[in-house]
Amino acid sequence: MFSIAALVPSPPMLVPELCGRVPVSGSDPDDPIVVLRAAALDAAATLAASADRWIVIGVDSHDRIYGSGTRGTFRGFGADVVVGLGPVGDDPGPADAQLPLPVLVAGWLRERVAPGISVQARLYAADTSAAECAEAGAALRAELDSEREACAVLVVADGAATLTVKAPGYLDERAPAVQHDIDAALHAGSRAGLAALDPPLCAELLVDGRAAYQVLGGLFAADSADPRVRTLYQGAPYGVGYDVSVWQPEDGDQ
Repeated sequence: MFSIAALVPSPPMLVPELCGRVPVSGSDPDDPIVVLRAAALDAAATLAASADRWIVIGVDSHDRIYGSGTRGTFRGFGADVVVGLGPVGDDPGPADAQLPLPVLVAGWLRERVAPGISVQARLYAADTSAAECAEAGAALRAELDSEREACAVLVVADGAATLTVKAPGYLDERAPAVQHDIDAALHAGSRAGLAALDPPLCAELLVDGRAAYQVLGGLFAADSADPRVRTLYQGAPYGVGYDVSVWQPEDGDQ
């Protein structure tokens, strides 16, 4: 049975070793990445407290599925931090240095908050249409609702990467308005707001998580009302829109 979903972004800086230091707990309370990291860990811990089965949703160049035996490394981002989607067995095999970032971030969060569980990651092609994303979310909900055990969904997705001149995609004057709409839809849990995101425009503005956002909306399509959302973080400290939140069906348990 589907019980809860969480949304986190995918900046590699979430991993302390990639920042050149491992901060002491509670240090640098005004550091944006420390605040973002704490929010992401909070969201993941909420999932871990609710379900032992997770499905991870993200975006890549084409559709892919990664099983619980998947292992990867952040070596390409500056430090050989190895993570996985499940507990390490007797013969873990090599870590994939080319693993997509949403899978790496999901693996890092899993190891930090629920190292004993195994998860599956499903990545959707960046050019998946809005209708197809909604259908994928609805199909996932039906699949999870058919299970007897509690199931959770972790969505790993970023907003516009064109919000400032220092952003990865530089500044696009259209981006702030679009990011405002994304933030508003995510904060409210608005299924209609997420469905209305325009794929071509989002692609131009480097909203890499657009497809995952719309799968998230589809996950709640069968409900009579928009989900309850607890927003833990919204901001763009490095010119990229980041959202962290926890989502539950409106008629679900408090």
